Amino acid sequence: MLYRSHIPSAPLGHFVERFWFHSGAPSDVRARILPSGTIELVINLSDDEIRFFDPSQSDEPLRFTGAVVSGAYGRYIDPQVHDSVLGVHFKPGGATPFLGVPAGELADSHVELESLWGPAAGELRSRIYEAATPEAKFALLEAALLARLHRAPERHPAVPAALKALALPDEAVRVREVARDLGLCQRRFIQVFTSSVGLTPKRYQRVCRFHRARELVRHTVSPDWARVAAECGYFDQSHLIRDFRQFTGFSPGEFNRAQSERLLSSHVVQIP
Repeated sequence: MLYRSHIPSAPLGHFVERFWFHSGAPSDVRARILPSGTIELVINLSDDEIRFFDPSQSDEPLRFTGAVVSGAYGRYIDPQVHDSVLGVHFKPGGATPFLGVPAGELADSHVELESLWGPAAGELRSRIYEAATPEAKFALLEAALLARLHRAPERHPAVPAALKALALPDEAVRVREVARDLGLCQRRFIQVFTSSVGLTPKRYQRVCRFHRARELVRHTVSPDWARVAAECGYFDQSHLIRDFRQFTGFSPGEFNRAQSERLLSSHVVQIP
């Protein structure tokens, strides 16, 4: 399987974590993607359709056209792997200038890019499809995003500081205290943060805490889960277990085995 990535420079680099491209993946495979507190733009270049499986619904896939924005999720999703796919992994809160709608309106959902960008979405997909190399495809997508960034309003100045505060490995960090430190009432802070990031501050904090635990056990065969819970800011081990089941669909032990076998990803689909 071919995989390429590209990290854009400023100013786009302030909003985008990476562009990614993969091709040659097995068809008709499902790969679980974990919540990351971010938004993803995905373009299927092999077929004008993208399919997702909602674990809370039937086993029939949700079908979208070939360019989709995946909102910030507070649970795992199961996309069907497609042969040739290009994507943008935004930084937390970074997608809002490019959407045309508050990120909170896309939470736990997928939206066809055409509904946000109009006919320009299909035109962009066609140009990217014709581009001969991953680097040329990245260049076209980068130019499209830059054009939209230059027309977008500035994001609320409280959001970057809030993202840093809520990502701290400190159980004592409270949403109301972050709001107070930023000079906002709690209700206004939640509104501003959710509109920009796509998750409430509390849910974003939970996702960050889960990923700290995930990284801590990445290379450990038999983790001490009680110690992991304590180090990552969970109240107790049962608290950690509840989050793992919601965010991955697995118990911590099952998750660790699946992660070691490369069946899971927080950003980009990985094929075992």
